[in-house]
Order: sequence, then C-alpha cells, then structure tokens
Amino acid sequence: MLKKTLFQLHWLFGITAGLVLAFMGITGATVSFQDELLRLLNPSVLQLDIPTQGEALPPAELVRRLEAREGKSVAMLWVSPHGDNAARVAFSPEPGERRGQMRYFDPYTGEYQGEAQGQDFFALMLQLHRFLALGDSGRQITGACTLMLVFFCLSGLYLRWPRQALDWRAWLTFDWAKKGRAFNWNLHAVAGTWCLLFYLLSALTGLFWSYEWYSNGLNKLLADSPIQQRGAGQRTPPPSGAVPSADYDAIWASIQRVTGADLSAYNIRMPTLAGQPATVYYLLKDSPHDRALNQINLDPATGVIQAQLRYAEQSFKAQLLTSIYALHVGSYFGISGRILMLLSSLSMPLFFVTGWLLYLDRRRKKRQVKQARLGLEPQAGDTPAWLIGFASQSGFAEQMAWQSAAQLQAAGVPVRVSPLAGLNERDLRESQHALFVISTFGDGEAPDSARGFERKLLGQPLSLDTLNYSVLALGDRQYQHFCGFARRLHQWLEARGGNPLFAPVEVDNGDPYALRYWQQQLNRLTGGTPPVAWQAATFTNWTLRQRALLNPGSAGSAVYLLGLTPETPTSWQAGDLVEILPRQSAQAVQRFLAGLGLAADSPVQLDGLPESLAQALGGRQLPEHRVHLLGLHAQALVDALIPLSPREYSIASLESDGQLELIVRQERQADGSLGLGSGWLTEHAAPGSSISLRVRRNSAFHLPTAPCPLILLGNGTGLAGLRSLLKARIADGQRDNWLLFGERNIAHDFHCADELQGWLASGDLARLDLAFSRDQAEKIYVQDRLREAAAELRQWLASGAAIYICGSLQGMATGVDQVLLELLGTEAVEQLIEQGRYRRDVY
Repeated sequence: MLKKTLFQLHWLFGITAGLVLAFMGITGATVSFQDELLRLLNPSVLQLDIPTQGEALPPAELVRRLEAREGKSVAMLWVSPHGDNAARVAFSPEPGERRGQMRYFDPYTGEYQGEAQGQDFFALMLQLHRFLALGDSGRQITGACTLMLVFFCLSGLYLRWPRQALDWRAWLTFDWAKKGRAFNWNLHAVAGTWCLLFYLLSALTGLFWSYEWYSNGLNKLLADSPIQQRGAGQRTPPPSGAVPSADYDAIWASIQRVTGADLSAYNIRMPTLAGQPATVYYLLKDSPHDRALNQINLDPATGVIQAQLRYAEQSFKAQLLTSIYALHVGSYFGISGRILMLLSSLSMPLFFVTGWLLYLDRRRKKRQVKQARLGLEPQAGDTPAWLIGFASQSGFAEQMAWQSAAQLQAAGVPVRVSPLAGLNERDLRESQHALFVISTFGDGEAPDSARGFERKLLGQPLSLDTLNYSVLALGDRQYQHFCGFARRLHQWLEARGGNPLFAPVEVDNGDPYALRYWQQQLNRLTGGTPPVAWQAATFTNWTLRQRALLNPGSAGSAVYLLGLTPETPTSWQAGDLVEILPRQSAQAVQRFLAGLGLAADSPVQLDGLPESLAQALGGRQLPEHRVHLLGLHAQALVDALIPLSPREYSIASLESDGQLELIVRQERQADGSLGLGSGWLTEHAAPGSSISLRVRRNSAFHLPTAPCPLILLGNGTGLAGLRSLLKARIADGQRDNWLLFGERNIAHDFHCADELQGWLASGDLARLDLAFSRDQAEKIYVQDRLREAAAELRQWLASGAAIYICGSLQGMATGVDQVLLELLGTEAVEQLIEQGRYRRDVY
C-alpha cells in the first residue's frame, strides 16, 4: 500500500508541480553563470586595466569621491583591492524604496564604469526563479514546489529501487534501444538517478530563502555562534531612522589588521539605524570558494571590532551554513560543481515531459482496456443481448470470448460477456442466443473457475428449448480427452433442448484456420464483416536483454532468468502469461538440409516476404524422416512443413520493472538435445537478438480484487508466476504473504534466494517454507511442508486467505491438491474454487 500511495502522489505532484519546477530549473540555469556572462557582454565596464602600482584606493577616499559625485551616502561597498574586477557601490535608498541605486566603478580612481548591459534580464530571471515574479505569493508557490522536489527525489528512489541494487548498471545505464513507454520510463528513472543528489542539494538549500521557519531551523542547527546565527538568514529590514556617521579610515585599519596581506575582496555594509554595527564580509586569497566569507562586526564610528567570525575556524556544519549559496549553485565544489548543477537544472524539463508522456500513456491504456472489456455493453433498444460465456484456465478462452463479442457488436448485435462461474439457471433460461468459448484443462477437465458451474448446472434437468447456442472448444490433441469439458457442455445443452446454431468448432493449440472458421460462422449469423485476422495470431518482436544462470552447479537442468524488452510499449498484469514462437537452431537446420540437395541460401517466400531457405526452416517443424521430402524444391519444402507452435511461460516480473522476465528450465530430449522452446531461449538465441512473443491475459491467475492474505505454492520454474504476484503485492504494501517453494538442493537450486530472503527480512513476506527434496535421505516436497503446517493453513484460510499454485501439474500441483482435500475436505476445496480463492497456473 505504501508503494502504491507513493506512486500515486509521485505522478499527481509531478503533473501539477512539474511545470513550475521545470521553469525554475531553466531560470536557475540561466543565472548560474551570471557574473561570467555579464563580464563577457560588458568587458569595458566590468573588467579594468590595472595601473602599474596595482593598489586600489582606500575605502575612505572611495567613499568621499563617490558621495561627492552622487550626493548620497554610501550603504555598501564591494571591492577587490588587487584584482581586475570593477567594484560596486550601493547608495542609501530614497524614502519608500527598498534598495538604493547600485553602480560599478573603478576602485583605483573612483570613476564610474558605466551601465552593464543585461543586468535587468538577469534580475528578471532571478525574480522568476525565486518568486515567479509574483512577490510573496510566488514565493509560496516555489517553496511548495521545492518541497515537492524533495519528495520526488526520495519517493522516486524508493519506487525505482532495482532488484540488483548493488549493480551500478541497473541504476545508471541508459538503454537507447528501448522505444515508446519503456524508453520514456528508462530515461525518466535513470536520468533521475543521475540528478538525484544535485536536486536534493538545490532543494534543501533553496528552501533557505523560501521559508522563515526553515532558515531559522538551519541557523539553530548549524550555527556555531550568535553572530553567524543572526547574520546568515536574516532579511535586511527596511531602512528607517538616522544613518550613523562612519570613520572609514578606522574601519579600513581594522580590516587590514585582521586580514593582513591575504585580503582578496571586502564588502562593507553600513547599518541603517544608529547604534547598529557595521558588517564587513571579506575573502582571503586562499578561500576555498567564492562564498567562504569571513565576517567582522564593528563600530562604524570608531572601527572597534565587536565580533569576528573566521571561516577557517568554524566547524564543518557552520561552514556549510556560511556556504549555503555556494552549495545551491554548486560553486562549493569548484567549476565542475557549477557545471554539473547547471546541467541538472537544464534537465529539469525532461522529467516534466517524460512524466507527462508516461501519465498520458497510462491513461490511454486504461481507456483501451475499458473499451476492450467494459465497453461491450448492451445496446439501447429492445433487442436482447447475446450471452457469451467463457471458461479459461490460462486466459486464451477469455481473449477469444472478448474478440467474439467485439465482432458481434461491430455487426450491431448487443452482447454480454461473463465467465461460466458467473452464470446461473436464470441466465441460461432467459437467453435466446449464447456463445460458449470453452477451454479444457488437462485431460478433459473443466478449468478451475468452471468446476463449480459443471458441478451445479450440468447435472440439472433444465429446459433450454429457447436457447440457440454454439461452442468454441479450445484444447490440445496430445491429451486423450481432447476438448473433453467443451464436449460435455455441448452434449448437455443439446440434451436440454438447446438448438445448435452450427456445429461446435474445436481448436487444437490455437489453430488459426479453426479460429477463422469460427469467425466466418459468426459473420454468417450476423451479416457483419469479420476482421481480417484476430489479435490471437499477432506476435511482436522483443529483444533478449538478459540471460543469467540461476543454478550453477545444480544436479538438475540449468535454469535461467531471462529479461526481454518490447519494440513498442506493452502492458501486463501479475499472473499473465507469454507465448513465444521458438526457432530451430542453425545446427538443426543444417542437419535437416544435409542430403536434400538444397542450398541454405535458396530464396523462398514466407507470408509474402522474401527469406532464405534456412531462415524459413527456422520456424518450421523438421521431421526426422525426410524420404517424402526428397526432390522438392525450396519453396515446396517450406510449404510442406508445419509451422512451429508457440510455447507458453509465466511472467516473473511487473511492467514497472522495466523488462519482462521469465524463469526457464532447459529441457532435454532422449538424445540429449535441448528442447525447442527452452533451447531457443536459453542457448541458441544470442543476447540482443529478437524473440517473437505475445503477452496473454490470464485473469484466472490475477490477484484478488479485494486485499486478503495469500498462500503461494510452487516448485522449480513455477516460482516465476508466484514472483510476479509477490512483487505486485509488495508494491501495494500487502505483507501477509506466505510462500512454500520446493526444488532439489538449497546450495544450488534456491532460485532468487537473495530476493526472497530480503522480502522475508523486511516483513514483505510473512512466512517462507522451503522443501529441498535432495538435501536429506527422505525426499521432502512442497505438499509435505503444507501438510506439516496444517494448523497455520486453517488459520490463514479462516482469515480469508486465497491459495495460488504455479508449477508442474504432475507431482507438485496434484500433490498439493490431494493434501488440501485431505486436510479440508472435498466440499471446502470446491467452495474455495468457486469463491476464486483457489487458483492454479500449472503445466
């Protein structure tokens, strides 16, 4: 919850205060080299030809000449006695004015140097930077935005904290290959990390001039002595009363006595009221920076020193207080610090722009999701809506249901989409037209979400004489009971009097021809025009960015953590899946072509695009027996071979991680060769190469809509799906998470150990039970750990906990199911399933 709240506040403040901060950054950068730019623009005014004697006139003579010329008393002198810089004088203000006239003059002659061009521009930039040129109201706005900048720095650091926190590349490396939203996020996050310390420094020092309470607090915290505390943060009061007389000869004598020959510059400020001391700030030749000021308070009439504060004698914290302006502009760290602060200030608009782009992209995606899933509402009028029910284990049936609904609605037919678990007898009896998109789980079983529907309704003797329906059955022919649940549903509907609109369409592994036939049948019923192709067949190119071995030295097969980034922004939720189109290795293609008499570079056409024969064969099934292929020319060979089917994997990361991560185990064939999908991802595809991939929504494995405790069980690479759920829970601040994980040996097969143990130590993971089967004589599995924790299991379930399982169906998932039946009973387990509190992503 904390992370979600911080995220909401981060973008909310960003799209409101971001523009002001961007403006402050540009104006601040403009005045950061003001003195150098003014000297460049006004060389004859601000730069002097030093006379041969090289000695500036003493203050008394300078004041006498300046007051005689202007007819006003001097309020401030800033002089570099030995340099080539013009000196500055400020005269006492006229009644009603805040500040008096300021002029540049030659400290060697006392003559005016003329007006410096550009001063008004830089004065305006400073007013805009500090007050937005709005006076005290502007000060309040810029002060509030500066406080928000501190929040942006701290919350942004927390929100982007990478999994590999000690890897500097994860913090500071730009990925220029990313595009769209991924690039904007990477630029926003990485550039923010680069600028983080500079923004914190400029914000924490800038607040000194924004709020009286802040400057007073810093004075009390950092000042060594009352003289520094009074002078560092006070604003000059408006002048009033008689200005005291001054003995500049005595003042100068005191300055020389204190500074000696090391004086570099001095600034004499006369008091505005009688009885107040004059203040002298001075720099020495060895001062570490241009704001390492020393201070003298003295009697203006006698020159007697009343208090003295030397920069070199102050404590470090007091030096920081004296140097607060130098810290703000970066000059505390020399010219390199000023340049870095300038660049960070100029970068401020970058965060406003990228933040808005990310916000608009998030809004656009929300609208698209709403249009795709919630926008399909019954149309106005008396026409009854078609019911579209779906039963999905991995999300494919749900996707096909929504696409069918979109096709019907495009033809003007009102629709209502619902999972089977949400349907009852009344829904079926009152519907005139219905489509059922049904997936079969395992060997003929109903998906978990539809088990309650099958138990409650399929055995009921309902009368459905008025129902016209058809069934889209999704399955896998490698199972004996292909589309078993869909067939049982069709038989029941027909036995209850339902009228088939057309024969059930059975789809083997997402067969595009069967899906196209389903589209055509719907088009025939509605008279609409079907889309050219459903999105179900659309794969996009992703780049393989990361491949890290998770179990070096393991007795089992190698397991890899893969990181992929898309060419175009793609969103997903925790629990979703990906389908990957694998490719044959170059060696497998070469072995297949041997003896066929065809060259690997022979030109062929694939989906209307020219490719070499070797490239085309990379996406085809290559049979071991090739006798029937002898004599075929290259194009005929490609046409005769079946395309490779996609492989399915659970997503192990969140979209906010910046990349889509998978945990993949290398599968080995009987001859020792790598499996097609795992071999392509973990060995044959080179880092940086393109992977054909599509994200598939898997709502059956999404997190519960209402927060509740979560019990997660998995083994091996099943950790992937559980990891994404845990990340989402932790991001939302939900800490009542219990993970039971199993593998071979703790020494080699404890995948993501540092991450899991870190969550356990931080309290984000309330409990972690491990089952490493080969670490003791008697093998121990996840289901054994669950049985041992029977009492805790019942307590968690009594508190409303939901159970999520990800991993192998044979062994782990089946074993866990048996333990749950043993501990809770069949009725309780069925109730958990119907309530959506028992969810599985198993293979």
